[in-house]
Amino acid sequence: MSGYTVLLVEDHKELAATTGEYLEDCDFIVDYAMDGITGLHLTVTNQYDALVLDVMLPGMDGFTICERVRKELKSDIPIIMLTARDQLGDKLEGFETGADDYLIKPFELEELEARLIALIRRYRGELDEKTLEIHDLVLDQSTMLARRDGQLLKLSPTGLQILRYLMRKSPNLVTRDELIRELWGEMVPNSDVLRSHLYNLRKVIDKPFDTHLMHTKPGLGFKILAPDVEF
Repeated sequence: MSGYTVLLVEDHKELAATTGEYLEDCDFIVDYAMDGITGLHLTVTNQYDALVLDVMLPGMDGFTICERVRKELKSDIPIIMLTARDQLGDKLEGFETGADDYLIKPFELEELEARLIALIRRYRGELDEKTLEIHDLVLDQSTMLARRDGQLLKLSPTGLQILRYLMRKSPNLVTRDELIRELWGEMVPNSDVLRSHLYNLRKVIDKPFDTHLMHTKPGLGFKILAPDVEF
C-alpha cells in the first residue's frame, strides 16, 4: 500500500516544514499550501486521504475552507484543524463547519500522526473490532496506538499495518507474499524494505520484553502468538 496522501495548509513556514518532514518520514505523501486560496484549489484539483488545516490563514481561513469542502464539494474527506487559540467557541465553530478533529498548538507530531491514521482508516472503512489483544500486546484500532505491558510502542504507519494484520490473522501463519499484497498491492518494493520493517517491528514489540510474541518460520512466513499457544 502506498503512503496516505495529506494536504497540509499552514502559513507558518517553520512549523509546516517540521510537520511535513515528520509525516514524510512516517510514509505519508504530503502536499503543502501556505494560504487558504491555494489550499482550496489543491483540494479541488487533487485527491487526498486527509486535510490538515490551520485556522488563521491568509486569503481564506481554515473554517471557510472546511465549510466549502463540505457544502460545495460534498466531500467527507477527514479534516483536522490546527490552531493556537484554545477557545471553546473556536472548537465549536470548527466542528460546526465540518471538521473531524482539532489540535491545539503546540502539539506533538506523534499525536497528529496517530489521529490522521485513525481518521483515514475509519473513513476508508478499515476498522472493525476496536481492540486487538494478544497476551500483553494491545492495538487500539480506533487510534492505531499499540501498547505492550502498558507501554506505548513507537511504530511507523507501515509497522502498525504489519502488526495489525499479524494480530488479526493470529494464530495463523502469514506468508511473505500475503503480507506484501496487504501492504503494497501490485506495487511490490525491493524485498529488503519488508525485511527492514519486520526487523524494526520485532525490535519494538519483542526486544525490550522477556517474552517474545513474534515468530518466523523460515521460508514460510510469520506469526504473532501468545506464549501459551504452540508455535
